[in-house]
Amino acid sequence: MRLFDSHCHIQNRAFDADRSAVLARARVAGVVEMVVVGEDEGSSRVAVDLSAADPDLWAAVGLHPHEARRADEGWFATLGQLARAPKVVAVGEIGLDYHYDRSPREIQRAVFRRQLEVASACDLPVVIHSRAAETDTSEILAAWVRERGRGDGAPLGVMHCFGYDVAAMERFVALGFMISIPGTVTFAKADEVRAVAGVTPDDALLVETDAPVLAPQPHRGRRNEPGYLVETAKTVAALRGVSLARLAELTSANAHRLFRLPAGSRAAGGAEGVPA
Repeated sequence: MRLFDSHCHIQNRAFDADRSAVLARARVAGVVEMVVVGEDEGSSRVAVDLSAADPDLWAAVGLHPHEARRADEGWFATLGQLARAPKVVAVGEIGLDYHYDRSPREIQRAVFRRQLEVASACDLPVVIHSRAAETDTSEILAAWVRERGRGDGAPLGVMHCFGYDVAAMERFVALGFMISIPGTVTFAKADEVRAVAGVTPDDALLVETDAPVLAPQPHRGRRNEPGYLVETAKTVAALRGVSLARLAELTSANAHRLFRLPAGSRAAGGAEGVPA
């Protein structure tokens, strides 16, 4: 079994004391590759550095909607530079968050559009954060897709930590986006995300930890880490009526397709010391 954590923040300070041990535990658990996702300039730069030093790590760079108020022209130039680093596979996480409204909504929308433009210029997929903002997210992405075009039909991005209903999932998939299921799917009352996890098309499904937050059962309430992805994957596999091995194979292949990773990388090839 070889799992791919499509979204984690192991550059976070919560891992400063034991990052190497966390990565070692992930590999023992069968989590072979991970995308380390930036939320601002500092975390994006560290994601780039971590990915450069580890063959199992890839990076995404972007400004989280919480931080949109801090964006200026210098940020967009910096983003374009970071996005061209060798192991950067996406622009993100970017998007809209109307739940906390830590940046004014008008500014969130404007910064979201500008970061989508950078992704187009760099020919990269995007990692989307969307909370309590389904309509505006859909409209902005639909306009971007019309302008960018679908090209060869490759996925254009991922809806990270998906929190909307089945109908919304279908709309985002139709636009060309994958759906990433977080650890909340293991929670007893998470009916909406469990429903989505059960019916998302095979070729649009990913799994993630969002570490260090959103730890799945039985780790709920503690620091999350990539190795706990196994618990999320077990639940998603059960909801879909497939084996854990099949779920791991499917979601790893999808991550490789989305992030355009080489066939010889570890999740597609085989890693010594990783349990089958």
